[in-house]
Amino acid sequence: MNPLIAKAEKDDAFRERLLANPKQAIEEAFGVRLTEDQKIYVHAETDDITHIVLPPKSKLSEEEREAAKTGHASLEFLKKTMYDPALPKRAPAQGTLLESAPLTSDSLAKAGRKSICRGLDFLESSIEENGAWHCIRYNIADAEIPRHYEKPAFVSAYCVLALQACAEERAQILCARTKKYIIDTMEYPGLWRYYRHLPQDLDSSTLCSLVIGSHPWVLLQRNLLPMLDNRDENGCFSTWILADDEPNVVSTFRFEADPVVNANVIAYLGNRKETRAAQTWLENLVINDQVAGASKWYPDEVSVYYAASRAMIRARTSLNRLQPILGERIRALASAGGEFDNILQAAQAISALYNIGKLEPDDSDRYIEQFIAAQAEDGCWPELLAYGDQFLKWGDVGQIGHASESITTAFCIEALERLVEVSGRGRAETSLVETG
Repeated sequence: MNPLIAKAEKDDAFRERLLANPKQAIEEAFGVRLTEDQKIYVHAETDDITHIVLPPKSKLSEEEREAAKTGHASLEFLKKTMYDPALPKRAPAQGTLLESAPLTSDSLAKAGRKSICRGLDFLESSIEENGAWHCIRYNIADAEIPRHYEKPAFVSAYCVLALQACAEERAQILCARTKKYIIDTMEYPGLWRYYRHLPQDLDSSTLCSLVIGSHPWVLLQRNLLPMLDNRDENGCFSTWILADDEPNVVSTFRFEADPVVNANVIAYLGNRKETRAAQTWLENLVINDQVAGASKWYPDEVSVYYAASRAMIRARTSLNRLQPILGERIRALASAGGEFDNILQAAQAISALYNIGKLEPDDSDRYIEQFIAAQAEDGCWPELLAYGDQFLKWGDVGQIGHASESITTAFCIEALERLVEVSGRGRAETSLVETG
């Protein structure tokens, strides 16, 4: 049952407040602040009065919806999902931006804070005025196939969920701007799609919902039923929402279920009976060390562990039993010197360790130095594969990657914020011991 209706049934005083001043009652009940432009009306039905609420009309015209159903086969339609050919991939930063003199833990933490601010300088220059983030679509197997920019709501939500960890006011301003863009791309009753010629999907919908959690459609869980209806026979969540009137281009090559997608659904829907099967499935993948290659859409094990750690802290799920083994699995992916395959993997690994309470002060100096050394002069971190179709179902042409310097930068800022915090905690504990 809708939590608002359930509360109104049990609490007569709340019911009266809800009828008299819906917006204020909802804000007080959920501890949120609704935007000024949101208007809410509450109607009470009786035995002889019935209210029928019509959903909003689709943002797409009937012609656009029909075109989307065959868009995958139309080059002209596909071009509409992209904009401007992307620039060639830049080489990663060389050398280090650290001072030549050896740095103490305190000065490294200050350098980490400065690095965060330089990263924000880059993001402010790369995010569009309307709040949209971009990524680059490219062919993993054939560098000769042109690269293109794209700006689905998914990538904006993916990055903002990382950037929200940043304590800098500028970061929060960027997040607020992006929230408006995500709301503008939302479809009733709180669902999103990656491309217009693809059906709505749970990966986009759950990440976007996590970002704009105070929007009434999301807050009141209007999107709950279509999400719950999108489970397979084992109780795991399928990626694509294949409604009768939606494009069905993906139906012939669906790969279900994906562990990252399921972790994102759990993070949004929480620890409820309808997500228990997905939790158990994800838990068994980790315990049995079957994560490698389990995701169609994400390139490495770190991506799965990062998503699982986010589900743990946001949903307070039974996945908490994985805390010790997750820490071991993540650290096992690093070399003897503590280095991961690339800086994006390192960023997600550090943030995952932080989420499960396994990031130690002893880690902080080494990793802060690694992140600063990998940062370019303009404040960005390198473009690295973030997600995409990892299977060669359709040969080399079908293997698509998505990446951008903005994506990597958002995750590096999140990791640096965690490292600076843990470093400060370690210095405080050392000071207490020394003065004690």
